[in-house]
Amino acid sequence: MTTQQTIGFVLHDVARLMRKRFEQRARQTGLTRSQWQVLSMLARHEGIHQKGLADLLDIESITLTRLLDKMQERGLIERRPHPTDRRMTLLFLTQAAHLPLQQLRQLGEQTRRETMVDFSEQEHQLLQQFLGRMRENLLEACARPVEPEELANEQ
Repeated sequence: MTTQQTIGFVLHDVARLMRKRFEQRARQTGLTRSQWQVLSMLARHEGIHQKGLADLLDIESITLTRLLDKMQERGLIERRPHPTDRRMTLLFLTQAAHLPLQQLRQLGEQTRRETMVDFSEQEHQLLQQFLGRMRENLLEACARPVEPEELANEQ
């Protein structure tokens, strides 16, 4: 099997192309990809603290701080003090964020439909099941340390 045929390469390429297509549509919103990722994740985890959100997005806290500063200036997010920890702020969407978030969701749905245009409902369900299992396998594997004998076997 060549590098181009491995499942990892194909998954990476499909994800890259889906992001590219989404970004083509999302340019009109004036938000960057990083900003819409923050909006989307924050919509699912409102009230989260910054470190928790950075972890979910798999980015550095300083990078997230810059994004949040710009988004707060645009009136899309607000920082509220933590009720018991003065060092921490909690993140919330503002009312102004709901329209762009709705637009982004619609653009995402258009991209998903375009991606799956010639898939039957059964094929779509199977793909979701397989990808979900792969994700679960990897989450479980990532929670375990790599054993030295595993590294030796790969050489």
